[in-house]
Amino acid sequence: MVKFMPNVHSNISFGLVNIPVIMNPLIRDNDTSFNQLHKKCLNRINYVKYCPYCKEEVKDKDIIKGYEYENDKYLTFEKSELDKLKPEQEKEIEIVSFININDIDPLYFEKSYLLKYSGVSKAYDLFCEALKKEKKVALAKTVIGNKFYYCILRFASFGIILTTLFFEEEVMIPDSKVKGEVKEKELNLAIKLINDLSGKFEPQKYEDEYQNNIKKAIQDKLNGKKIKGSTKKDKIQINDLMEALEKSLKKQK
Repeated sequence: MVKFMPNVHSNISFGLVNIPVIMNPLIRDNDTSFNQLHKKCLNRINYVKYCPYCKEEVKDKDIIKGYEYENDKYLTFEKSELDKLKPEQEKEIEIVSFININDIDPLYFEKSYLLKYSGVSKAYDLFCEALKKEKKVALAKTVIGNKFYYCILRFASFGIILTTLFFEEEVMIPDSKVKGEVKEKELNLAIKLINDLSGKFEPQKYEDEYQNNIKKAIQDKLNGKKIKGSTKKDKIQINDLMEALEKSLKKQK
């Protein structure tokens, strides 16, 4: 079962212009959902919130959040206290600046949402056309759920896409750099192989092979058939780089 985030009403703050929008997720989870069952009786497993100190089941209303500042020592926070700490942008997408999208490494991209206009579309349409003409994206900040984000707003043919960004401390980029010490002949062969394998990004052609196999296995089991595993191809291991490149080019031809 695919779960969708409910429509979220927000507001793009662009100078003194306010654009009411509705936020919808652009990505859905395609994975097949399985339940955990007790092998003995095939009934679903329940998850019980249990306090080992009091030796009793705990209800949600009796649970608070705690920050462990020392081993087994906690600072406790009520929901009302945490709500006071939320940034002002909770119901707003505040634009900070306009930048070139190529200035952002894709490593920083997290989740994407579609922003549809809510109410009169004139301001929304104007914003779309301005982004399209200038070929820039808007860097903004907002709150989604309980988390603060920086994000980008970019024009697409079907509307404005909001993509949340990871913070710098969340992206673990190593300090070491690629040395780039290669032989010219090897480099030329590698470039030729890249050119031979070059193509266009056509997402409609790419399928989730593992999920397709699971769905087929489910149907086979329902029909009383045995599950057949996918055929594994034997890979030839070539340790010599030049030989591997040359054979790869021949295989392409």
